[in-house]
Amino acid sequence: MATNKAGAGLADQWRDILAAHARTMCEIDRALHPHGLGASDFEVLDVLVAEAACATDTSDPGEQCRVQDIAGRVHLSQSALSRLIGRLEKDGLVERSMCVEDRRGVRVALTARGRQLHGEVLPLQRAALARTLGSRVDR
Repeated sequence: MATNKAGAGLADQWRDILAAHARTMCEIDRALHPHGLGASDFEVLDVLVAEAACATDTSDPGEQCRVQDIAGRVHLSQSALSRLIGRLEKDGLVERSMCVEDRRGVRVALTARGRQLHGEVLPLQRAALARTLGSRVDR
């Protein structure tokens, strides 16, 4: 009986996490929609901005990421991420290029337009996070 209770508690925790995730993603989508972005689009731009900030070699701006490295950070399948990057490229927010080290790989880099849009919507995304997760962060 104790095992069933523990299992039910874990299942309830899991459902709470899923509900918080769904609420947060919807809130971010609503906030970013007027700017032509969704939550996943923003995550890709945010990963590219973070890579640029972490770059230590000044000859390489560090804004390029291999698609497979982005996939693990934004929790999308390789094919879903490829489609998303294709849309971002079509909108002029990112550029794709072949990976010099591994010609099978593809690199993605922010464009100036992508960097500008990220800067504009970053406060909106952070405000959406604060609205949906603010009380959880305080714990």
